[in-house]
Amino acid sequence: MSIGSTTGIDILGMLLDEPGRLAAPTTSSNNGFFAIIFVVALLAGVVGGAATILWGQPLLQQLGLVSSVNNPAAGNTVNAPASQTLSVQEESATTEVVKKMAPSVVSIIISKDLSKIYNLTGPNPFPFDNFFGPNSPFNFFFGGQQRPSQQQPPGKQEVGGGTGFVIDQAKGLILTNRHVVEDTEADYTVLTNDGKRLDAKVVARDTVNDLALVQVQDKSLPSLELGESDNVAIGQTVIAIGNALGEYRNTVTKGVISGIGRNVVAGDGQGSSESLEGVFQTDAAINPGNSGGPLINLAGQVIGINTAVNKEGQLIGFAIPSNEAKRLVDSFAKYGRIVRPYLGIRYVIVTPELARANKLEVNYGALIIQGKNEGELAVVPGSPADKAGLVENDIILEINGQKIDQEHSLVKQLSRFSPGESVKLKIYHKGKQQDVSIKLEEYKEQK
Repeated sequence: MSIGSTTGIDILGMLLDEPGRLAAPTTSSNNGFFAIIFVVALLAGVVGGAATILWGQPLLQQLGLVSSVNNPAAGNTVNAPASQTLSVQEESATTEVVKKMAPSVVSIIISKDLSKIYNLTGPNPFPFDNFFGPNSPFNFFFGGQQRPSQQQPPGKQEVGGGTGFVIDQAKGLILTNRHVVEDTEADYTVLTNDGKRLDAKVVARDTVNDLALVQVQDKSLPSLELGESDNVAIGQTVIAIGNALGEYRNTVTKGVISGIGRNVVAGDGQGSSESLEGVFQTDAAINPGNSGGPLINLAGQVIGINTAVNKEGQLIGFAIPSNEAKRLVDSFAKYGRIVRPYLGIRYVIVTPELARANKLEVNYGALIIQGKNEGELAVVPGSPADKAGLVENDIILEINGQKIDQEHSLVKQLSRFSPGESVKLKIYHKGKQQDVSIKLEEYKEQK
């Protein structure tokens, strides 16, 4: 047996088991001898215990094994180890946060009349039931959504569910993911933590982020505070609350921030895609139906909106930072809708690989190109980019000094500005770098 695998108990056992080391007593005189030894050992134990209390306390405190050792006779008790105290404090903070936040978290129920849309030979009426495609590790959450059977009775039926949370009590506004309420043909119902069902209306869908606003007439639901997501640190404790599996409302899970600034690109296998940039990664268990629920810190602030999970890994979920949601909420409060700035180009992010393959002079930026379909021009006629003279094959290198690359996409940088603001672009145009000033306009969704 090697020393590395031998425990203190194993060593003691080997010593006692050695032949001839300790002989069993055979005479009555030996009994008296052992009685004396027992009394001496008992007295030694008492003295040793007193010595530990008198002289051992400073040593224990210096080693950090106990915070203090007091005299029970004086009415004091021995304190718990410091690590145990910290654990109890964190658990207490978690339960207090959950108790405070739970009434503000709601389930969002999706209902449709399947009898009017279902056709065995027709297209899938649920194109988002596996948004990221059957072979993709990333999936948005439509907890409980099932493909309809062949025979569907008329009338509305629940076909899916997600999560949301109140961010404006006076207006009854609820924040959730856009993909939860994407279907304009569906009806939506909010189920509160105490079991009330409320009719809900989708009042805003963000075209850039996977966020949306839902409104109910009930003004009694308390709102949650959107915290400062720029201050979030890796390893920070977080709590997720959501409508797990579309069935178990206000399910609570806990974990830490595992990563910051993750970029996730996903498609539905049918040509549509969703880009999640700069999101948080967390190991707090996020389940189908959790989409749109809050990711909360121990101060009781929402620092993220739960959005996606990697189904090929364990405990790998993603959340949109709360500062992105603040822009949406502020825009709706100011304009009554979500207002986004508009440049008017189609582009692809330049990578070192793309630069080598196309012999480009720079290996970063946004390359202005035509779309894949006929009529999808590189620069939209009459757009701010067109007015500023941008043309196909120009490369936008910077916007207001921020370098455009895989970590800082053009659309995300533009989202930080408002329509009517002017921005300075550094572009690569016909072999030369130059600065261009562009006045942004409001994006209006094409119908």
